[in-house]
Amino acid sequence: MKSFRELANAGIEDLMVYEPGRPIEEVARELGFASADEIVKLASNENALGPSPRAIAAMCDSAAQMHLYPDGGAYYLKQALAAALDVAPDQLLPGTGSNELIELLGHVFLGPDCNIVMSRQAFVVYRLVAAAARAATIAVPMQNFTHDLDAMVEAVTPDTRIVFVANPNNPTGTMVSQAAIDRFMDRISPDVVVCFDEAYIELLDPADQPDVLQYVRQGRNVVVLRTFSKAYGLAGLRIGYAVAPAECIALLNSVRQPFNANAMAQNAARAALADTEHVAHTRRMVRDGIAQLEAGLAALGLPWVPTVVNFMLVEVGAGRETFVALQKEGVITRAMDGYGLPRHIRITIGTHEENERCLAALARVMGAGT
Repeated sequence: MKSFRELANAGIEDLMVYEPGRPIEEVARELGFASADEIVKLASNENALGPSPRAIAAMCDSAAQMHLYPDGGAYYLKQALAAALDVAPDQLLPGTGSNELIELLGHVFLGPDCNIVMSRQAFVVYRLVAAAARAATIAVPMQNFTHDLDAMVEAVTPDTRIVFVANPNNPTGTMVSQAAIDRFMDRISPDVVVCFDEAYIELLDPADQPDVLQYVRQGRNVVVLRTFSKAYGLAGLRIGYAVAPAECIALLNSVRQPFNANAMAQNAARAALADTEHVAHTRRMVRDGIAQLEAGLAALGLPWVPTVVNFMLVEVGAGRETFVALQKEGVITRAMDGYGLPRHIRITIGTHEENERCLAALARVMGAGT
């Protein structure tokens, strides 16, 4: 009898497994903390304020209806998004977070003998989806931890199917400007799909958000991905959406699973979308937290990459070792060696108290290493 490995598709065993931020309960259990309350998680770029009160109320209202299947077409969520974004409902596809939508793009556009283009230190899931489809990845070096869009244009080949631009970028926290995007769109081949991944865009003030939806409205080969996980604090519900020309949305619909966006997530997302005060409060928390961490890191003599969103890339010398040591201090961060940044950790912006605990733990850990 053949083993599972012998029956599996070629290359499956070679795929890199995504490393998520470690759960609080797991770290508490492993390291012997008396309670999970002793641990601060600053690893997964979650919203430290939690969900909008309106979203929580919508979740509670939905709970008694969880024996019913959700609206498979997400009619009301698409109507709300269409009004908010000035696009048509048939230009929208909700999904199980942005990750599912990236996977759907892989199903539709990728396969052997083609490639994607991405920045070397961008969201690793692009590379994983390409590898699962047996497509190659062309990883373009960054400039000052920021997408080099000119170099990405030059890297496109006749076999390129998707160019991924994470803006703002995870894990560096940097952003490319409207002018750079417009220049990039003037130069990029019309025969490739450009995917702008804007998971963190709502953390910026509206005036600071580049407008890439204009290219969808123009009918360009552009897909914009957004999520309710970050600014809206709904990471646990796994709800995001794609915006693209209707032809592309129809193709993505053809490969998605039915009922991919659950009922509670749809209702909570609609409520969160309307709670502009909660998003504004989140933006203020992020701005204050960035200033707090910058002052603390400067006092510790640790370099960081200037950020526009709710996390910071910090150079600590030995990233994986520092990540492990901080866990023992009750602070979960994220090691960055999987992104080719072995000297760095990524720290999520938390509440004022959480940031203080992180800086104090970092001072102890770095002091121990000197």
